[in-house]
Amino acid sequence: MTDESTRRSGADGYGDPEGYAHPHGYGNHPYGSDTPPAAAHAAPAPWPSPPPYAPGPAPEGKRARGPIALLAAVALVAAAVGGGTAYAFQELAGHSGTAAAESGTPVVAAGKKGTVAAVAAAVSTSVVQVDATLQDGSSTGSGVVVTDGGEIITNNHVVSGASSVTVRTDDGKSYAAELVGTDSSKDLALLKVSGASGLKAATLGDSSGVRVGDTVVAIGSPEGLSGTVTSGIVSALDRDVTVPTDESQSQGQGQDGQQGGDGDWPFRFGGREFNGDTGSSTTTYKAIQTDASLNPGNSGGALFDASGRVIGINSAMYSSGSQASSSSDAGSIGLGFAIPVNTVKSDLAKLRAGSTD
Repeated sequence: MTDESTRRSGADGYGDPEGYAHPHGYGNHPYGSDTPPAAAHAAPAPWPSPPPYAPGPAPEGKRARGPIALLAAVALVAAAVGGGTAYAFQELAGHSGTAAAESGTPVVAAGKKGTVAAVAAAVSTSVVQVDATLQDGSSTGSGVVVTDGGEIITNNHVVSGASSVTVRTDDGKSYAAELVGTDSSKDLALLKVSGASGLKAATLGDSSGVRVGDTVVAIGSPEGLSGTVTSGIVSALDRDVTVPTDESQSQGQGQDGQQGGDGDWPFRFGGREFNGDTGSSTTTYKAIQTDASLNPGNSGGALFDASGRVIGINSAMYSSGSQASSSSDAGSIGLGFAIPVNTVKSDLAKLRAGSTD
């Protein structure tokens, strides 16, 4: 890419020396026969050096554009996107592996922005399946790779009370995962896998710029079906969603009758209980509401924007199937909630420090 300060040979009006002429008379000496003595006795240069640009005033109302003007424009653009990227860069830099890209960096090419297929192709490798072994059963959820060195964000309720955790990547390989830190107040947990190859860190976006009606893509492992892609829109913002922090409440009875922590993950909204009793020990956070289809197993997976940036971590969904007598009522009904990614970014230092709150 070139800017207006870049000059190419032959592209600036200075042609072959034999035919050189300058509008200010460098070719035809302006002194003529009345050449001043100093000029007459000076050793003539083989060829006068052209000025860096054609002299003369700039057109009225316009400024000449050069490196300074271009740098100023770049600075303005950086300031516009910097608010959402600075913290992510500071928070993720310096940890093992390559950090997630800055929030201003689109993952999907501009010409394919908004295409669900393009988003899925670009980001699917950044979402993993998370399987937790519990005292009385197992729990299956999802996770998002935040560094290619093996750091993975998921929901606390997916891994709460687990004796061991396994992560399965997009290529079908499984790795043992270490639980680094948890934050039950935000329903977040950080895992770390060692020796995994081919991990691709997701790009963490800026949830403060999300608007109602924006296209979103959800990727996760509903019912253990890894790499499942669904899409929809942002239905609402800043929903007060209440979820349990008590470990015993986080592991409910799954639809298959087995202990499956993500199967009936309970939450409360608008004074009503969904998918079970949230219990007495709860926490409330502001959530992004989406109609993208979410089902048991999507928890901890990513909610992407149309450019392939993570804007939220899917955490709660309402499914009438667990309470309905008719199988026709089962499945997602378009009421899903995600923890805003800015909450995730602000919590990373605490999780990396080994918090077990």
